[in-house]
Amino acid sequence: MEWPSDRAWLVAEQERLAAARPPPWRPGGDVRVGGCFVSFPRGLRGTGAAGDPAWAAAALGDHVAVHAGHASAPYEPGFLALREGPLLEAAVRALPRLPDVLLVNATARDHPRRAGLALHLGAVLDLPTIGVTHRPLLAHGEWPPDDHGAPAPLRLDGEVVGAWLRTRRGRRPLVVGPGWRMDLETALDTVLAVSRARTPDPLRRARTAARRARAGG
Repeated sequence: MEWPSDRAWLVAEQERLAAARPPPWRPGGDVRVGGCFVSFPRGLRGTGAAGDPAWAAAALGDHVAVHAGHASAPYEPGFLALREGPLLEAAVRALPRLPDVLLVNATARDHPRRAGLALHLGAVLDLPTIGVTHRPLLAHGEWPPDDHGAPAPLRLDGEVVGAWLRTRRGRRPLVVGPGWRMDLETALDTVLAVSRARTPDPLRRARTAARRARAGG
């Protein structure tokens, strides 16, 4: 599947993906959970422009892959796939093997067209995906109780598109969104299973690798 190169093409592809109903993924046995993250230089002017240097990293177990490149588009909410999609795909494909399920630092169905980068990347890679972010894009919902593993729904126009998830007591909850071939219950269980700290381990390792690459390390 080819990444769209302009806004009109991306909108059409997002609408197609949002309407798709592939069979949901069901975990079984020893599930390999990966994570991916993009880092950009500090001190960028504005929110980011096309051509910005970028370091995308993917992590799976002890393996980490980093892909250095450039943003394909400026930053614009709802159009993140234009800016980061090809970078993340390249990093994930550079791993020795693909994960069974991938955590993505991006939204999934919490999106104007219900098909954010986390869902789009899963379709391109043909992998189940879960969006994990620090805050919602458009959805709203109250925080869950301060109990480990407590969820609370996030709704957009009355539809549940994700959930807050308390991965650690006393810390701000994360936003978890079901992406490609993923339902919310499975997404929450998967994130909790790999979260020894607030941020899920595979995503934290990918973030660290991307930031080290940015720093020249």
